[in-house]
Amino acid sequence: MWDKKRELEGGDNGNFTVLGKDVTFKGIVHFHSTVQLDSSIEGEIHAKGMLVIGENAIIRGTIIAETIVTRGKIHGNITASGKIQLLKPGVLLGDISTPSFSMEEGSFFKGSIDMGSHPVVDELEQTPMVYSEMAPRLNVSRPVLIESDRGN
Repeated sequence: MWDKKRELEGGDNGNFTVLGKDVTFKGIVHFHSTVQLDSSIEGEIHAKGMLVIGENAIIRGTIIAETIVTRGKIHGNITASGKIQLLKPGVLLGDISTPSFSMEEGSFFKGSIDMGSHPVVDELEQTPMVYSEMAPRLNVSRPVLIESDRGN
């Protein structure tokens, strides 16, 4: 049953770690394969594979991984080289750095997102702003009166 599930998910050649909700950890932890956390962790999490954060998990600290999929509660900054998915009823209080971010309705996020460089963004930042011909004629410090033909 587990082997078939790993094949469907893409698997990590049999390397899969689960930390249940009865686990509490403080400090720095490193994972070299896919891991599912349903536990309470305070500190730093480094994962080379996919990090799945379950609904019962409470994480306080920094997370760095390839891919992060969360339904749990996170208070801290997270970075993913691949993507981050925030699924309901997940809560994330902190900043995100990733090239791909998705958020399911029913989840909550408060923080900022940095999605890195993108060719269109780079082009827009280098292109000077172009104002219409009307903009120089408007003086925002002086009120403008517009007369109407109605009633006269």
